[in-house]
Amino acid sequence: MRHLLLTHRPATFHFRPRLLHKIALAILIISPMVSSICSWNRAFSATLPSVPNIILILTDDQGYGDLGCHGNPHLKTPEIDRMYGESVRLTNFHVSPTCAPTRSALMTGRHEFRNGVTHTVAERERMTLSATTLPQVLKSAGYVTGIFGKWHLGDEDAYQPGRRGFDEVFIHGGGGIGQTFEGSCGDAPGNRYFDPMIRHNGTFVKTQGYCTDVFFNQAIDWIASVEAKRIDAKIPEAKQPFFCYITPNAPHEPLDCPAGSDTPYRGKVPPNVAKFYGMIANIDVNVGRLLAKLKELGIERDTLVIFMTDNGTATGSKVFNAGMRGAKGSPYEGGTRVPSFWRWPGTLPAGVDVPSLTCHWDVLPTLAEIAGAKLDDQVKQQQIEGRNLVPLLKDASAPWPDRYFITHVGRWEKGKAAASQYANASIRDARWALVFHGPGKHELFDLQHDSGQKTDISAKHPDEVAKLLVAYDAWWVKTLPMLVNENAVGPAVNPFKAAYWKQFGDDDPNRAKSKTNGGEN
Repeated sequence: MRHLLLTHRPATFHFRPRLLHKIALAILIISPMVSSICSWNRAFSATLPSVPNIILILTDDQGYGDLGCHGNPHLKTPEIDRMYGESVRLTNFHVSPTCAPTRSALMTGRHEFRNGVTHTVAERERMTLSATTLPQVLKSAGYVTGIFGKWHLGDEDAYQPGRRGFDEVFIHGGGGIGQTFEGSCGDAPGNRYFDPMIRHNGTFVKTQGYCTDVFFNQAIDWIASVEAKRIDAKIPEAKQPFFCYITPNAPHEPLDCPAGSDTPYRGKVPPNVAKFYGMIANIDVNVGRLLAKLKELGIERDTLVIFMTDNGTATGSKVFNAGMRGAKGSPYEGGTRVPSFWRWPGTLPAGVDVPSLTCHWDVLPTLAEIAGAKLDDQVKQQQIEGRNLVPLLKDASAPWPDRYFITHVGRWEKGKAAASQYANASIRDARWALVFHGPGKHELFDLQHDSGQKTDISAKHPDEVAKLLVAYDAWWVKTLPMLVNENAVGPAVNPFKAAYWKQFGDDDPNRAKSKTNGGEN
């Protein structure tokens, strides 16, 4: 490790004997943390009164500042604001800078790179088949599972959610409705946000309406059917809970919103932001419909609802970004800090903020704890890096030792992984954030006094730079061999299109060679 540090030390800082001594001591202290960068002693759990249904809502490209409850001066989100008031809010919650990486970390409880997910296309969006997934864990505890919306962790059959633990699958392909890239990542041909073609348990069906409405409608109907079957079979709630993963494509580009939803914002913000806000306003309406349905079914107090987003804002940062620097695709706070609301009436407190450093790796171990699922020893030791959040959800002041959160934008050219160690990456703890822009190029920020990351103070705090660099280098060395998709070769025919053409009697492989369609992934 010392050799590694000396090899990659930044050009702007100089070693001294006293500093070397501190670094050696830091290595001894940090090593257990680095071996599992977000691991936590699970003895710190708290007994919960029952096993709930779980609904996880994950919107696409909506940032921390793209909500009324977070101070946005233009956007109106009354339903999500109401949920905010009824939830435990993790106010320092972080995800990956782009979508597929975040989704793989949620599904596995570990950093996305260790799932082989370093991009959103080019076969590097495929989540390694060796990982145990969140729905598989919950199924082991008796849950029935469903996904509605975006998957984006592999469109080839072996990678599809129906083979990764989901009983009910209602999804579009690729990273967005209508998007197609060469290789394995792409949607049904000619798909649009209105009346989209959706793959339902392996069969394409033509839907009616706006995509977000379609996904929420299907999820609500599925929840109602699961509850009806449970009642008809006289099965107690605790014996057959459900996990519902709602993942709308909105407000991802292209910015195509329901008619009139952008009207309140026209003339107040740029036209593209007005459409972006219109898409979010539609999400807000659907969140309200979902919560109303839970109340109607009499399961509101038996259901944990989580609302979060998959990366920083893609469109709204120039209007309002909650004082943060950066946006989607950035290693700064604005690229990774997102909303995280946990609502469970009667069990979790309402209107409580938790400022501790938390992240998406924590979701799987937390939901496993809540569900009473027993994680396999190998999964706990070799896969799970996140911490159990239950203590913080029940008590915002619960002990929470410091930790590291590492992010890397990835997206390098194929074959360039080893040379991209310091390209658009960052490592932070509760106070300090070190942002890399290449070998020997970095910035250090004191987040306690500079949450907007405006002033680089790396020259004033070389000891902090050294400590964070040691931890980051050790993480990279362990992670590099786990990038299993870097040399993957994609299929000649896009899998979603091939399945579509097979179903509808048109399997001409030449039609699979379309270029990118539908905006940045």
